[in-house]
Amino acid sequence: MKEISLLLIHLLTVFAKLLGPGGIKGIIAENLLLKQQLLVVCRPRQRAPNLLPADRFLFGLFSLFLRPGRIEKTAVGIRPSTLLRFHDYLVRRKYRALYSPHRRGKPGPKGPSQELIHAIVKLKRRNPRFGYPRIALIISRAFGIEIDRNVVRRVLAKYYHPEYDGNGPSWLTFIGHMKDSLWSVDLFRCESITLKSHWVLVVMDHFTRRIIGLAVHVGDVDGVALCRMFNKVITGITPPKYLSSDNDPLFEYHRCQANLRVLEVDEIKAVPEVPVSHPFIERLIGTIRREFLDYILFWNTVDLERKLNEFKDYYNHQRVHSSLGGDTPAEVAGESGAWPAKINDFQWQSHCRGLVQLPIAA
Repeated sequence: MKEISLLLIHLLTVFAKLLGPGGIKGIIAENLLLKQQLLVVCRPRQRAPNLLPADRFLFGLFSLFLRPGRIEKTAVGIRPSTLLRFHDYLVRRKYRALYSPHRRGKPGPKGPSQELIHAIVKLKRRNPRFGYPRIALIISRAFGIEIDRNVVRRVLAKYYHPEYDGNGPSWLTFIGHMKDSLWSVDLFRCESITLKSHWVLVVMDHFTRRIIGLAVHVGDVDGVALCRMFNKVITGITPPKYLSSDNDPLFEYHRCQANLRVLEVDEIKAVPEVPVSHPFIERLIGTIRREFLDYILFWNTVDLERKLNEFKDYYNHQRVHSSLGGDTPAEVAGESGAWPAKINDFQWQSHCRGLVQLPIAA
């Protein structure tokens, strides 16, 4: 009987060596080894527990299925408190598996739909200069869906991968107080494709942020040319009560002052050498440069006027403004807005000859 037992032990040992360590059998052996250690530790003995021949055999047999690095980590005694915590963990996992919904994902509020994500990414891809606050306003206006700008930011961070990143400067848009019928006027210069200087006069309404008009003059500007440009802009329009301008010497010409007196317009001057005291018109000029003139070329005065009028129509009727609560200047002036589009049924409308593309109802 003893020889048969020894022979059986040798057979099991050889079989274990042939199978080799690791894999599923290693995990099973490790669990059995820990279980056997628990049985040994729980025996009633004050000092080190006795190891019976069967214990030594089982420890040796199970260790054949373990890698050498795992034997040192597994051959330790386990306290009852550890066993109780492990049992409590298993109980929690059991009830979580029984009563939790069978889906993979993190709990929390449901995110935007795939159609909305696709529209946000396409809008950013077609207009890479738009930031996430403006995109949120455009989506809200185009589709009638209230969406937080932080949701747009997270969608763009996850799904949009731009080729380059360009950040424009920020402007301090503060003014002490505004009056009704207050316009601002200013000049800026740009160069044609033949490197001829063209001066552009910009007139805007403070209250609605509308561009009243833009006039172009090639070459140097004097008092006569400035009056001609201003009168061309306000042709057919009721002049304002107040006109805000900076301290450019061009606006100090006698002809300009006389022209305003004839039109019964009171002039308000900005603080000298402080651009933030004339914020809206300064920011408008920066917008025209950053969003339009930096991406086009023009040949002459007629070409520049035609292109600026196209930008004026886009700016007044399509471009949303965060300072206006997501509305356009035309809507603030009393015009009706566009109908919201459906998120799964819309089309793209080009503005400024394809420079800007916005979603509209199909």
